[in-house]
Amino acid sequence: MDAQGRGRGEAVDPADQWVLNPDTGDYELRLTPSAGQSSASSAPGRAARRRTGSGERTIVPGQRGRSDPQASRPSRGRSSRQQAEQQTGRRRPKQKKNGGKKALIWTGGVMAFLLVAVGTGGYLVYQHFNGNITAVPDDGAGTGGFSKDRAINVLVIGTDKRTGAGNEGYGDKGSVGHADTTILLHVSKDRTNATALSIPRDLITDIPDCPTTQSDGTTKDIAGTPGKRFNESLGQYERTPSCTMRTITDLTGVKVDHFMVADFNAVKTLTTAVDGVEVCLAKDIDDEKSHLKLSEGKHTLDGEQALAFLRTRKSVGFGGDLSRIEIQQQFLGSLMRKLKSNETLTSPTKMWKLAEAATEALTVDDKINDINQLRKLGMELSSVEMNNITFTTVPVIDNPAETVKATVVLDKTRAPQLFSMIREDISLTEVKKQKKAQAAAKLKGARAASADVRVDVYNGGAPSGSAQEAIDWLQNSEGVLKSSNKANAPEKVAKTQLVYAPNQADQARQLADLMGLSASALKPTKTDAGEMEPMRLTLGPDFTEAGTPLTPPNKAPEGIQRVEADKSVCAK
Repeated sequence: MDAQGRGRGEAVDPADQWVLNPDTGDYELRLTPSAGQSSASSAPGRAARRRTGSGERTIVPGQRGRSDPQASRPSRGRSSRQQAEQQTGRRRPKQKKNGGKKALIWTGGVMAFLLVAVGTGGYLVYQHFNGNITAVPDDGAGTGGFSKDRAINVLVIGTDKRTGAGNEGYGDKGSVGHADTTILLHVSKDRTNATALSIPRDLITDIPDCPTTQSDGTTKDIAGTPGKRFNESLGQYERTPSCTMRTITDLTGVKVDHFMVADFNAVKTLTTAVDGVEVCLAKDIDDEKSHLKLSEGKHTLDGEQALAFLRTRKSVGFGGDLSRIEIQQQFLGSLMRKLKSNETLTSPTKMWKLAEAATEALTVDDKINDINQLRKLGMELSSVEMNNITFTTVPVIDNPAETVKATVVLDKTRAPQLFSMIREDISLTEVKKQKKAQAAAKLKGARAASADVRVDVYNGGAPSGSAQEAIDWLQNSEGVLKSSNKANAPEKVAKTQLVYAPNQADQARQLADLMGLSASALKPTKTDAGEMEPMRLTLGPDFTEAGTPLTPPNKAPEGIQRVEADKSVCAK
């Protein structure tokens, strides 16, 4: 009998039933013994065959057989541990389960980066683990989807809650589970690059009002709190991850699609599944808080030791949370490189262990609460090359209101520039892209005099009063006297745009210079306009105040913290 469905023998690991087909790049289910396997089970495009007492049955790779639907897919209602027991014939000692929700983890970034790393191949294995996923509502805080024609933003949240066997010694004993580690993962529209933005837990910010689904299904409006630590966006006053999503959007202007959180054991199980993650130390570490003791140089860490490394802060950098963020980013970059390696991706056993660890640790929003949605998301993320993934941290300064420095506030010079780059999908790495000569040409050519620029200004999603503010500034400061306030636009726009006729191109270039508009904001029509006909400027949500350029920077602000995922960095 086969080990996948009813146990071929106790020595068989069910993961070994999945074999990588080098011609297709996918895993295929092998149900015949290795010694007697025919070419039919591994040849591309052909089905695996299984010999039974009544003859031979064909099973298409990656599908369930109609005659025995449970043979290739475990029962959805049982956990992966129970499935493995049935498949191998062994039983593990029963462990006491912790009641309530699965705990979140402050090192939750691991799951999102696992999805980036494994791509499509691993998801044929993942189909077995749909029942492990825990989901909580996003309460309308996210977009609820993702698509191929726009960028993807995934919020990865983790907490300092101590829930979970063996984790009693970690975190704040009385914590309700705050957002101790938070990473906003932005993947570009063309899927060539990604930015992983860490949010300091001690950042002082405003937490908005949050409608929140309760355990009984009712909704409770949790009042916002201005000027509080960012980590209070989760856990405090029964806030859920949806409130952290709202706080991120208010802080950065980036609309989040989905969130992911993982339980406290994720780092231990995932690092063990890949046989450890290599780290580099520029000096000896003996940290009294994390109990990590390592000598200078390279080390391969897994399990408890890997978790201790990620908790270390007193012995690295300046000894604070910002230094801990840096070594977490270095660690995650190393983990991603390990996950991307052939050593991992071509091992069915490792992929099985990773899938089990990841799905059991994962909590997601209710819009991606089945494995098929996660598979699609993983396929979108998997094409990003390692050398185009950049870790960075929100630029901050010490809180000037404090004598004893314990919290930080936004660096108002650099943080808005970085947020703008993410909103406008501008990479922090040098990515080879197709030249957009046609778009660039819009800004090349003669400019009209400001007095000759004729424009109607509409509000299409900017703050109230923006159209009149823009008119006052154009007329009084820039000499654009032929401008009119047309109040609200018929429809809202995603960002500010200028519609003009071909014979108004010189006026459009002048206004673009004055307003700081990018080439993408210029929308030429097909036919010329009449002599007295004005252009149409519609202000979008990106308009903040008159005189502030709307064009995002084309490179990262000087001096921001950053780590590139393809490079090994030694913790100092």
